[in-house]
Amino acid sequence: MKEKKQVKIGIDLGGSHIAIGVIDKNGKILDKIEKKLKGIVTKEVKDVIEKTIVDAVEKFKEEYKIIEIGIAIPGTVNDREIVKSVNLGLKNYKIVDKLEEKIHFPIKIKNDAKSAAIAESTYGALKQYNRILFLTLGTGVGGAVIINNKLLDTGSLPGCEIGHMVIEKNGIECNCGKKGCFEKYASMKVFKNNLRKELGYDEKVSGKELHSIIKNINEDDKNYKLIQKIKREFVENLAIGISNLVNIFEPEAIGIGGSFVYFEDVLLDDLKKELLTKNLLFNKREKINIQTAVLGNEAGIIGAIL
Repeated sequence: MKEKKQVKIGIDLGGSHIAIGVIDKNGKILDKIEKKLKGIVTKEVKDVIEKTIVDAVEKFKEEYKIIEIGIAIPGTVNDREIVKSVNLGLKNYKIVDKLEEKIHFPIKIKNDAKSAAIAESTYGALKQYNRILFLTLGTGVGGAVIINNKLLDTGSLPGCEIGHMVIEKNGIECNCGKKGCFEKYASMKVFKNNLRKELGYDEKVSGKELHSIIKNINEDDKNYKLIQKIKREFVENLAIGISNLVNIFEPEAIGIGGSFVYFEDVLLDDLKKELLTKNLLFNKREKINIQTAVLGNEAGIIGAIL
């Protein structure tokens, strides 16, 4: 009988999807299962999460020798529970206890942005830098700071909730209850929803389709100026939040992950220009080092087991 390969299971629990990967000792994903969480009512989210994870683990253990499970989660977590996840609508959810009733492997949980940052600094775009600011732009905005290859230690509270940094006084109300939070202006969900709304599209129009529209539109198109306006407002808001963080931490490199990576070619140059030419950075410079995550949306999966 063939000996099973030793692996870890990395799980990225996003605001709109869950991705579960089998990862070898070199950080390579050998197999993956994904499921959308969009449209599921809050009271059913826990059941869907647990069933999806349990079913995947049962499937994978037939082929692999699982030694550990790591879960990357948006929001505030401790060793065993989701204390608060605004974008999943979960609070005080003892996810580790619930899963351990059904699957018998060691389980660790960690904030998703921190997981992605660790993955990118270990295997990805940021491995040559010691002082890193990392943002994940997806359903919300997550963040992490790494100094000398270690996550910034904020003690018993997780910290780095940069998505809930206020950038607009008395602004749009956030799911967290505050007003004017960074993620209500600079998440990719907000950017894509604004495009759909202004162009008269429904949610069936995918991010990939929106990217194609932006990339291929020409100046003669009736929607050209509208799209440029939406892009400009998004980039301006994103630059405000990033500049605040750069002024505090002065990182060697800024990493951006999440679905922003799929829009890099239509947004990144504008973002760099906004940061360098507007009066945003306390310490002026001619260049700014922004690296998009080479591990893409898989960074959370890989980082969850590191």
